[in-house]
Amino acid sequence: MAVTASELTRLVERFDDVTVRDLAWLLFAPDLLSGADAELAQPVASAAEYDATLAWLTQLDTAPQSLHEHARDPRFTRLGIYAESLLRYFLVHGPAARLVAANVPVRRQRQTIGECDFLLEGANGAKLHWELAVKFYLHIGDGSGDTASTARLSDYVGPNLQDRFDLKHARLLTHQLGLTARAEFAALGFDGPWRAQSFIKGRLFYHGLHAEAVRPAPEIGANHVRGWWLTASEWRAARAASSHGERAWVVQPRMAWLASRRIDAAAADALVAESDEIALRLAHAATPTMIATYARNEAEDWVEESRGFIVPDGWPDAARAFARQAV
Repeated sequence: MAVTASELTRLVERFDDVTVRDLAWLLFAPDLLSGADAELAQPVASAAEYDATLAWLTQLDTAPQSLHEHARDPRFTRLGIYAESLLRYFLVHGPAARLVAANVPVRRQRQTIGECDFLLEGANGAKLHWELAVKFYLHIGDGSGDTASTARLSDYVGPNLQDRFDLKHARLLTHQLGLTARAEFAALGFDGPWRAQSFIKGRLFYHGLHAEAVRPAPEIGANHVRGWWLTASEWRAARAASSHGERAWVVQPRMAWLASRRIDAAAADALVAESDEIALRLAHAATPTMIATYARNEAEDWVEESRGFIVPDGWPDAARAFARQAV
C-alpha cells in the first residue's frame, strides 16, 4: 500500500531504532517511478499486510539485534548493498512475501550477463522478480529559471555527475527486468513464469524553493519524496537572510540517506553553537554535500525539517552539460 511523503515521515517516526527506521522507509516510501512503463513492486500489498508489517516492525524495534547483525555489516559501504540487505531481511523474516532466491546470476557461456535481485513468492502465490535500486538525483533544468515546462528524465542527475535517471531507467527496462524471461534464466530451473517489477525508491532534489513548481517527467511517480538543492553562495545568502528561529544543520553520510534521523537536545544545541563554523565548511565543500535541517517543534524537541544538497558554485553548469549529453 502506497503512502504519501508526509505520511511516510509520520510512519517512520513510530520507530526508535535507526535500522528499523531505514527498513520502514524502504518498504513504505513512494516509488520514484510512476509505473507507466513497468509494473511496480508492492512489498505491502494489502491492508492486512500493512497492519501485519507495522506490528512486525514495532516488535522488531524492541529487539533489533538480529536486523543489526544482518544489515549493519561494516563491509557494506554502498547504500544499494545496505538497502538490499534490509529488503532481504524483510522477505526472510517479515509477514508478507517469501524469499525464493536473491542475487541470482544469469550467465551465457560462463559469462555473467546480469543478476536478478530478488525472486519471491507473494502471499497470493504470485511468482515475482524484483529489481531494487535506491536513487538520489538533483533536478538541474535548463538554467532559464522557467519551472513551468515538464522535466525530462535526463534533467535528473546524480550529485557526483556519474549517473542520470534516464540511463538508469533505460537499463531497467531494456535489461534488468527482462532477465527472468531469458532462456539462460529458464535453464537455472526456477519454475515460472515470473512477473518482473521495479522497486525504485529514493529522493529527488529541486533547486531552491521550486520543488513544487517543477512538473516532473511523466515517468516519475507523482508522490515521490522531494528535497532541495542550493549552491554554496545561495545557501550562504539564504542563511544570512533567515531570521525565523534556531536551526541545526547535520551533514548526512551516504549510509544515512534513507530515513530521517533524530538528534537529542544536547547535540542540537552544540550544532547551533557551531553553526557559523559548519556554514563555513559547507560553503567551501569541493563536492555536493547532503545536509538535514532540524528545528524545534512545539514540544521543544528537535525534528528533521528537510533534506537538501549544498553544491559548489560551479556544479550547476557542469550538471547541465552532463544532462545535455542525452540530447
